[in-house]
Amino acid sequence: MSGSFNEEPDPRKEFWYRFRSAFAVILSLTVLVGGGWFVIDKAHGAYISYRTADDYLGDGEKAVMVRVPDGASVTEVGDILLDNDVVKSMKAFKKAVREASTNPTIQAGQYKLKTHMAAANALAILANPNNIQHTRVTLTEGLTVAEQTTVLAKGTKLPAAQFTKARADVKQLGLPSWANGNPEGFMFPDTYEVADEPTALGILQQQTKQFVTVSNSINFTGQAGTIKRTPYQALVVASILEKEGNNAKDKKMIAGIIYNRLAKGMKLESDATVLYANNATSKLTTTDEQRRKQSPYNTYVTAGLPPTPINNPGAESMEASVSPTKSDNLYWVVTDPEKGTTAFAKTLAEHNKNVKKFQTWCQAHKGKC
Repeated sequence: MSGSFNEEPDPRKEFWYRFRSAFAVILSLTVLVGGGWFVIDKAHGAYISYRTADDYLGDGEKAVMVRVPDGASVTEVGDILLDNDVVKSMKAFKKAVREASTNPTIQAGQYKLKTHMAAANALAILANPNNIQHTRVTLTEGLTVAEQTTVLAKGTKLPAAQFTKARADVKQLGLPSWANGNPEGFMFPDTYEVADEPTALGILQQQTKQFVTVSNSINFTGQAGTIKRTPYQALVVASILEKEGNNAKDKKMIAGIIYNRLAKGMKLESDATVLYANNATSKLTTTDEQRRKQSPYNTYVTAGLPPTPINNPGAESMEASVSPTKSDNLYWVVTDPEKGTTAFAKTLAEHNKNVKKFQTWCQAHKGKC
């Protein structure tokens, strides 16, 4: 049969034709875009290389403590930062100083910085005195000078022997005239800020100065005279109260009892003094052997007050010792150490009943007495 006709397109051929065309366009774009990213990456790398030639970028990496001495110049501070790998160059640090919005002042002290810091970021920290890292040492009430020495040595990194030696130089300590040259009781417990380059004597002088301040604020010597006691005797009582009383009210009652017993010629029989006499750690009770120890500090065998304070009391105990509560009580005992409950008695029979309450508590709390 003769004649002609149009052939139907093959869909498979059409698909592959369109796919090749699209792939070619995508490939061209990839080359163009990839080339662009290559250029951008190279430019960024060059910029970073330029910026970090003399300076680091960012807020730094590893924490480091840096100490700026008193009177340090810009160059000296820069050298310190370089030595601690905080800034990358002296050039960068001096540039940061020149470009600072205000004329920066760097105070002496210790600062917490980081290695590999941008010089401007390091300068911002150094120029703010609020960033000075202060060393503080807290001495709790009722520690002996020996116990304080351990705390001070640990907190300041100074050898304990330096505190012992400095404390022996009583003329330099700043003790009150009525201290009889004995620092026990006068090394006031408080939180003290330690200088950048501390000395043992300087810290101890802070303590005695604080003692005088507190003593004057409560008119300690005047109040002691009012109750017909010397200030030294009152301080000895305060040191006993620091160990025997749990709160201001109880301490004032115990102070009154101590003075009552002294007036009657009775031994104080304070376990706190027995522990001090035996150089023992604090406990709720003492042993028969400890109570038999011959010592002027053992108030079970020696009448009257101990010859010196047995620790360094706080303001609450000092106030209680010169403002005792008047009563007919002659005895006291803690009946519930966890709650801090103290029972008082006028007679030995009544006191013995209170002691049994304490013993019952001890039996119910093995190992705590």
